[in-house]
Amino acid sequence: MNSSSVAQYILPVFVAMPLGGAFLIQLIKKISKGFCDIIANFILLLLLILSLSLLDNPLLVYKVGGWMPSKGIPIGIYLVLDGFSLLLLVIINMIGLISLIFSISYMKKFTNKPLYYTLFLLMIAGMNGVVLSGDLFNIYVFLEVAAIASYSLVAFGTEADELEAAFKYQVMGTVASAFILLGIIIIYSITGTLNLADVGRVLKDKVIEAPIILTGILFLVGFGLKGAMMPFHAWLPDAHPSAPAPISAMLSGVLIKAIGVYALVRIMFCSIGVTPLFADIMLVIAVVSMTAGVFLAFAQWDFKRLLAYHSISQMGYVMLGIWLMTPLGILGGLFHMLNHSVFKSLLFLNSGAVVYGTGSRQLKRLGGLNQKMPITGCTSFIASMSIAGVPPFNGFWSKLIIIMACIQSHHFSLAALAVLVSIMTLVSFLKVQKYVFFGEPKQELKDKKEVPFAMCFSMILLAFLCIIMGALLLPGVKELFIDPAVNTLVNGKEYISLVLK
Repeated sequence: MNSSSVAQYILPVFVAMPLGGAFLIQLIKKISKGFCDIIANFILLLLLILSLSLLDNPLLVYKVGGWMPSKGIPIGIYLVLDGFSLLLLVIINMIGLISLIFSISYMKKFTNKPLYYTLFLLMIAGMNGVVLSGDLFNIYVFLEVAAIASYSLVAFGTEADELEAAFKYQVMGTVASAFILLGIIIIYSITGTLNLADVGRVLKDKVIEAPIILTGILFLVGFGLKGAMMPFHAWLPDAHPSAPAPISAMLSGVLIKAIGVYALVRIMFCSIGVTPLFADIMLVIAVVSMTAGVFLAFAQWDFKRLLAYHSISQMGYVMLGIWLMTPLGILGGLFHMLNHSVFKSLLFLNSGAVVYGTGSRQLKRLGGLNQKMPITGCTSFIASMSIAGVPPFNGFWSKLIIIMACIQSHHFSLAALAVLVSIMTLVSFLKVQKYVFFGEPKQELKDKKEVPFAMCFSMILLAFLCIIMGALLLPGVKELFIDPAVNTLVNGKEYISLVLK
């Protein structure tokens, strides 16, 4: 038995282990809450190690239950690992682990830590399932697992504004799920199958018809809502400020990518196919998200709400790169997706540390925190420069590649717009640095101090990644993580033959 044959059996572990951990935590919570910290963090550490161990396996297909597909009728459930899904696996489990380490101290102010860990692990299981599923129905099932857990986590503090934000998020998430499910039903009625590769095989030589166009629209709206793309973003500015800081990091750094952008890109590139009109529509959405997001962010004085709008803007960069439909553009888009998960998660953890230390997230009530919270201030400055695209931090390189891709494809106005949005982002975060960290501390902040070690460790680790992924390890990151994902999307229809063989 070769190494690939053995490695395929790792794939169900990415779903089974967090599900088992969620169940185990509820069993042992009465014995010791400290064990819950250990179990949750150990599971995420192991999942990250396993995801990194799969870098040498370009394609793995696991047939659940050993069911082999009949010709043209793949009844069995597939879990599929390729370069694109591996990139998302690494992002999910890396940011998940760092957020959980931050949670050890941060979540002490909440009353039910074991329940938090249970919901967190269910969210991880759902996201891992989405990126590994090889059929439409199970993408939908795992998407709902992740979404329902995230609704509960947004409302975890049970204050009025948190419950209101969670309710709005749930209502819009339910509408999105209805659109997605209707699209899946239409696809099944056309093709007679739900397997992504087999759907692609059936549609490969078909002329684009009205039902297929309708399906594309339904998926665009459904996954657009899940991914908070403009104009489907209304839930995100409320959900991010209301959620605990580690959950805000997960929502922005991971969730909107896994159950929004990833799912839409995977289905369109590797199964249904992308028409020039659809790509143009996505470019318009990307431009609107980039520009409106940054201008709305600039007007905010709530730290976390400001970051929420910047999430929308930065995901506009990701979509701009991917939907240029060129190898260089896809490279820039996927690289920015990885970078965004790092620097935006760090910024939300910074905001959590500020709230933890001062009790406020209003910019005008803060100031001078560099003197009282130097680690938070320093890491926030690194993240701010990264998201603004200042060299040599990681955000600069991915934005540069996207701008070069725009120029290469003769979209000169898009390149200029990307530069303008980056400048506006820098101005916005200089405002954050001025009002939160620079100057002299206000009288009521004189006795504040740095946050506990676990929270500092998480922020330092992400700041370190912002530096080394840019200036030091750029070629290695590109070769190991980004290039295989780019090849998957550039050669999207090869997914069909690779999976079905």
